[in-house]
Amino acid sequence: MRLSTEQARVIRQAAAEVFGDEAGVWLFGSRADDTRRGGDIDLLVSPVRLDAQERLLRKIRFLACLERCLGERKVDVVIEAPGDERPIVRVAHQTGVRL
Repeated sequence: MRLSTEQARVIRQAAAEVFGDEAGVWLFGSRADDTRRGGDIDLLVSPVRLDAQERLLRKIRFLACLERCLGERKVDVVIEAPGDERPIVRVAHQTGVRL
């Protein structure tokens, strides 16, 4: 995993603050692979049940919090919905690292 301990802590803390302590967070993509270089930070957040509008509002708050805490970095966030069968969600769970 190519995140510092501090970066991982900040991401976990921001997710708990915005989505609640029960939310799961996975790092996936190139940053989850120690053999690769560069790349943005790809995150999957699995919150407790929220409707679509609330997921979007919290995603925006989460991204703003990450920008304040981590600085201007390219961060992509996917919010998992109940029963979500999108391929990106499946790949994130299969190849990602839970923070």
